[in-house]
Amino acid sequence: MILLVAVFMLFVVGAMAALSIDIVTLYTARSEAQLAADAGALAGARVLANSGVTSNRTAANAKGLATMIATQVASQNMVGGRTLNPVAAAGEIAVSFSDSNPAFNTDPHVTVQTQRTDLPTFFARIWGRTVNTVVASATAEAYNPSGSNAANSGPATPVAPLCVKPWLLPNLDPTAASATGASSIFDRTSGAITNAGLVGQEWPSATPGLNPDGIYSLCGGNPCTNTVLPAPGGYYPGAIDATDFPVPTQGLPSCSATFNSYQLAVAGCVSTPISCGSTATVNIDVSASYAANRDLNTVTAAECLIHYSGAAGDSDSIDPADLQPPFQFLGGNQNPVASAVGNAVMVSDSVVTIPVIDTPGSPPPAPSNPVTVIGFLQVFLNPSAIKTLPYTLGLQSSNEIPATIINMAGCGTSATGQPIFGNGASPVAVRLISPP
Repeated sequence: MILLVAVFMLFVVGAMAALSIDIVTLYTARSEAQLAADAGALAGARVLANSGVTSNRTAANAKGLATMIATQVASQNMVGGRTLNPVAAAGEIAVSFSDSNPAFNTDPHVTVQTQRTDLPTFFARIWGRTVNTVVASATAEAYNPSGSNAANSGPATPVAPLCVKPWLLPNLDPTAASATGASSIFDRTSGAITNAGLVGQEWPSATPGLNPDGIYSLCGGNPCTNTVLPAPGGYYPGAIDATDFPVPTQGLPSCSATFNSYQLAVAGCVSTPISCGSTATVNIDVSASYAANRDLNTVTAAECLIHYSGAAGDSDSIDPADLQPPFQFLGGNQNPVASAVGNAVMVSDSVVTIPVIDTPGSPPPAPSNPVTVIGFLQVFLNPSAIKTLPYTLGLQSSNEIPATIINMAGCGTSATGQPIFGNGASPVAVRLISPP
């Protein structure tokens, strides 16, 4: 009996060891594979959110870059004691794409599957099993509310980006020559993008019949009132106060030491999220208490923000080989990251988010306070490496900033629900949508 019990206990102990060690090892590797898939999917979706593909139905052009980044991020995670093989032939990382709304292509999805088929076993070898397989999958979405109403799926969920600049842009095509006959940027009710072809367009333009001016204040440098009529590409200054655009106090660049409150809001990051949609409207007022020289102050603050010191090539630029989405950015000569100078960069201080306010009518009348934010433009300031600031070709002011539209996100006045936060200053939020 003692011998029989001893032999029996050998198998019992072996089985318990297999359960307590091999199963725990298997579940740990499965969790690690899930983390790798989550990280890869979010990284891929972030590429789409920052490249402009959520606005103009060209997600296919960004799949190569998103696949590369998602694969790199996933392969940096340890699964079962080693990193995953990023080579596609190994089959350990697979990236695929789908669209939640193929007709409008505004919410692209990135799915990353990770697996290891050679996870070694320990005590389970007594049953002839030498390796195990773990598989995990994650799907992330670059959420652009502009497409939610386009398919009549109900009101959009609003978004609330951070670091929004205090430039309230009228809902007019900024590349148009005048407000008369200018198309809108967003449908004011649904937030749907009126003209996806605006992505990649720049103002000012040297083309006759288009806007010859850059970004400038509609107040003409004087104290702003509500009698100034909207114009394409010009902005109303938001109120710099605790309610609307609080003055940044942290993370300010050293070049902002002598700036006033307005300039700090431009050169720094306003930490209060700005929401769009009727139920999440921040009471943003057109400032009526600012001294003269607003355009000069704007250019000075923008130069500090984008690391411009007075010479062409100082600030980051859009790669001239990629003037259509997905955009590629090149580090400027004054980029604070030394390794980024002259090389491709994924993020840039030259990319800013501007709120678009509701200005109904054709031509639209002057807005009344408080204004309603119905969407956001993501623009690249001074996109060409060969241009210098201030831009002086324009007619309205000698202090203007050229800008290129790289993405659009509209909510409209019908947006309801809790705003979606995330992805920093980008109005296109990135989120995991796969179940845990």
